[in-house]
Amino acid sequence: MALNDLSVPPGPGLPAGLLIPDTELVERFSRSPGPGGQSVNTTDSRVELVWDPAASTVLTEAQRTRLLARVAGPISVVAHEHRSQHRNRVAARERLAARVRELLAPPPPTRRATKPTRGSKERRLDAKRRRGQTKQLRGRIDD
Repeated sequence: MALNDLSVPPGPGLPAGLLIPDTELVERFSRSPGPGGQSVNTTDSRVELVWDPAASTVLTEAQRTRLLARVAGPISVVAHEHRSQHRNRVAARERLAARVRELLAPPPPTRRATKPTRGSKERRLDAKRRRGQTKQLRGRIDD
């Protein structure tokens, strides 16, 4: 593992995790619109991190198919909330790892329709009856 490789932790659809080599990641730096004090207009602290899953060598075919079905083209994340470029680079890498993990997760199982039980139907109707009787007692009293 090289120093700048991106490690995606294990999760649903990704049992062993994933290690994206630094050579597949493209980092671009620009001036950040956020806080920076005196150096706000002189430092390139905004980080844009781009990864193209279609050209990646670390994905299996099943993972590539699932990922490309959910996104078209490269995945791009931007970080500019910190003053330092280093902290923005770390934040962008964390965001990209979370996004890849989210995209590789399998879809949730489909909902199976169920019927209410007989007991729950009876309890519901009994509660309706009791509520109706309570409301009936609130009417006018005839002599």
